[in-house]
Amino acid sequence: MELLTPAIGLLFWMALVFGILVFVLKKFAWKPILSSLKEREDSIESALRMAEETRAEMAKLKADNDKILAEARAERDNVIRLGKEAADKLIAEAKERAVVEGNKIIADAREAIQQEKIAMLAQMKKDMASFSIEIAEKVIRRELADKTSQEALVSTLIADANLN
Repeated sequence: MELLTPAIGLLFWMALVFGILVFVLKKFAWKPILSSLKEREDSIESALRMAEETRAEMAKLKADNDKILAEARAERDNVIRLGKEAADKLIAEAKERAVVEGNKIIADAREAIQQEKIAMLAQMKKDMASFSIEIAEKVIRRELADKTSQEALVSTLIADANLN
């Protein structure tokens, strides 16, 4: 049983060694250990604060990015709409110009046809007059082939001239 109940001297020496150990640890080890624990705690708290700030900053950046993206989409839609309107306007103007040019070409063609018609009628009249003169000339030559016919014609013409 002696092993289970320590002697008073052993307890004294154990208490003395424990006290010296506590004193040495308190003098040299507790402050550095506690300060390093405090630094570690501050470091963890700082990292948590920084992570929270970073998270908030990321949320703000995401919101800003979403806003910028929405504005860019709106701008893109506006540019596309303006481009389409400009293209439609150009197409309408081109169609209008084509109609005006077509009408002008048709009017010019009609005028040219009318001029050709007038010129052709004038030429036909001229040809008909020339043809009529040739026929009259041939008829008169045949009628006036002999001398008596010529004298009769001259008498008739003089008589008609006096009447007028």
